[in-house]
Amino acid sequence: MKKTKLLTGLIILLAALLCAACGDKKESSDTPEGSLTDIMASLYENAELDAEFREGLPYFDTMELTDEWKSSILGTDEISYTEGVVSMPKMSSIAFQCVLLRVEDGDVETVKQALKDNADPDKWVCVSAETTLIENRGNVIFFIMSGKNEAYALNEAFQKL
Repeated sequence: MKKTKLLTGLIILLAALLCAACGDKKESSDTPEGSLTDIMASLYENAELDAEFREGLPYFDTMELTDEWKSSILGTDEISYTEGVVSMPKMSSIAFQCVLLRVEDGDVETVKQALKDNADPDKWVCVSAETTLIENRGNVIFFIMSGKNEAYALNEAFQKL
């Protein structure tokens, strides 16, 4: 009788541990705080970017991602987000865009897949982006198409927020 109770207790404990381990991950616990515009500024400030790229930053715009730009920037107008910003050169032959999207907690993986499916690193007329990265911290998605060095430096800054 004692063995049965002990075994039943261990099974219940194991089941509880398994349920806890398989529970929903709280995506928002790792979510960067503040406006996406401020987060973008922080990325540029803290990323290890080369001097030549930094010299061009005054010629970049960071702006709200509106419906007018959505398809051009994201490759589709089917992506839903609650807040979005894009940073890109005002006028340049550089293949570069960096996007931050804040999405509903349950939509992160769906949005990341849609970005991956629709990203076009060849969308610029005379140049192509060398690297495309799509990462997230909580419900904030980082999407960049650019040169390899800039993409990885900005992603590293994003991961350290």
